[in-house]
Amino acid sequence: MRLKRRTRTRSRPRNRMPDFFSYLLPACYGFAFGFVVSIPVGPINISIVNEGARRGFGWAFLIGLGATIMEVIYCAIAFAGFARLFNSRWIKATMELVSFLLMLFLGLKYLLARSLPTTTRSIETIEHRLHPHTAFWTGLVRCLGNPGVLLFWITLSATFISHEWMDDTWQSKAACLGGVALGCFLWFTLLSYLVSRGQGKFSTQTLVRMSQFSGASVLVVALVTGVRLVRLLAHH
Repeated sequence: MRLKRRTRTRSRPRNRMPDFFSYLLPACYGFAFGFVVSIPVGPINISIVNEGARRGFGWAFLIGLGATIMEVIYCAIAFAGFARLFNSRWIKATMELVSFLLMLFLGLKYLLARSLPTTTRSIETIEHRLHPHTAFWTGLVRCLGNPGVLLFWITLSATFISHEWMDDTWQSKAACLGGVALGCFLWFTLLSYLVSRGQGKFSTQTLVRMSQFSGASVLVVALVTGVRLVRLLAHH
């Protein structure tokens, strides 16, 4: 009888398996933002269009792969190094305001884009120092030479956490980071395929229209963030 009582009083081990759906949300948001922010006209997309038409899918694909890896590195630095600062309510609110202003600026910039920037001064400087000779390193170095990518992901990490799209845990951040990687990779691969299939017929004006669509999408997110800020100010 004593053995039976002891057996009954033992507690069953709790199921500590992670909740799949709690990681699915940050992964989906990461994928959506990774895909949308890769669309705007810039040095990477121009390189893929030009080199893909000349050298084919493989070369353009490797440029996109290098750019994706550097984009993910910048995103990981933003999530790991700066997200801890957002524990303070005032810092979080300030970063959310900065995020709103940045997305508003970028959304309008992409929406009103008419030209195709093939390079920037910072990219030219870093390319002169590193001399990338392969498609992969060209994509990686061109993304590395754009520090605005890091600033963008720092502000977005504040938006993700404040809207509870991503928890301040390494598991949730890893899920979001995986979504970002998949979104960037999918866009660059899709663009490489379209350019190589078009055999030089892919119009740069088409890329501009895609950039305008991306700008409109970013403006929608900026609008959501702005509404949230107004509600917070009205509440306090």
